[in-house]
Amino acid sequence: MTIRSLLAARRVRAGVAVATAAVCAAALAGCSDSGSDTSAAASLPPAPAESSLADVCPKDVVVQLQWQPQSDMAGVIGLLGPGYTIDTDQKSVTGPLAFDGKDTGVDITLRAGGPAIGFQSVPSAMYADDAIDLGLVHGDQLISAAAQQRVVGVTPLLQYNPSIIMWDPDSHPDVTSIADIGRSGASVVVSKDQIFPEWLVAKGLLKRDQLDTSYDGAPSRFVGDPTITQQGFANSEPYTYEHETPSWDKPVAYAMVKDAGYDVYASNVSVRADRIEQLSPCLTKLVPMIQQTGKDYVNSPDAINATIVDWVSQDVSFTPYSEGEAAYSAKLLKDKGVIAPGADGVYGSYDMVKAQKIIDDLVPILNNGGANLPAQLSADQLFTTEFIGDQVR
Repeated sequence: MTIRSLLAARRVRAGVAVATAAVCAAALAGCSDSGSDTSAAASLPPAPAESSLADVCPKDVVVQLQWQPQSDMAGVIGLLGPGYTIDTDQKSVTGPLAFDGKDTGVDITLRAGGPAIGFQSVPSAMYADDAIDLGLVHGDQLISAAAQQRVVGVTPLLQYNPSIIMWDPDSHPDVTSIADIGRSGASVVVSKDQIFPEWLVAKGLLKRDQLDTSYDGAPSRFVGDPTITQQGFANSEPYTYEHETPSWDKPVAYAMVKDAGYDVYASNVSVRADRIEQLSPCLTKLVPMIQQTGKDYVNSPDAINATIVDWVSQDVSFTPYSEGEAAYSAKLLKDKGVIAPGADGVYGSYDMVKAQKIIDDLVPILNNGGANLPAQLSADQLFTTEFIGDQVR
């Protein structure tokens, strides 16, 4: 039996910390016990019937993240209970799925994405591996995948994507917006899989010959040539460039892509379209838990941040994620309304009018790139409000 099947099997909580440690030592060098107290899983009180997932969810709810763990995924990472086990070979972490400090009766496994899965998209990973129950998918990628690998968002962790274009304020003192970057003629360095640059070109905010799709995530290009502009995330690069990049060590300026009109739900907790019916009893209970966890994170981020920093610190393949960056990110996500209630006052809700607008904007752009999407794509094919708890306000 493999370590993954051992962890996925329904466990007797009283022996989980000792048993898992023994298995890790004997069978898998890349596996390590973690959490502040490895006996804590055994001491978690059982959840009341209304929060028990034992009879409705898979024994191990497997969630594919879109990148390495970080604070904007708090709504699902916050469900990971104490006494979790980190598997550096599989780039995953497994522990009791806990809600409101209680054991729901099933486990949760969080798998890192990005480099950990060869940079394939989350929908692609979900269709390649039936073990994945849920995936975090940005709204534009969810639209892009609709023709061949349709997944359906059941709740957004983020009201919008905190993507930015950043620049050196000394090199571009007159730039204050993305439209200004377009007028400046500066190169815009982005990764080739990003969709928003094509939208910015289609809207006339950037010129096509400004796009440079060679971005690899390293700061060396920007540091070496501060006349360029570059993609990033508002809750990450402005902090890391100023505080954790010695070769730069000063502020950057930036504009949020959302402020240019690219308003797309981000980090949607998503399910394969052909598995919604199967997972419906689980989603009915689990989705409101995810909503509540995201809401709670806004004002009390420290515990979840500690889990994220701990997981990242134990895997040398991950980009370092410091306590300072986690704290900065949590504050920005709150202050900028990235994790926030929707227009209806509910955390993790969908406005189908907003969703339809970005679908209508993106379908022709994506089809110009060969996506082969239907000309008319309805929001209710890609997003559902069926499982959203209206009480999470």
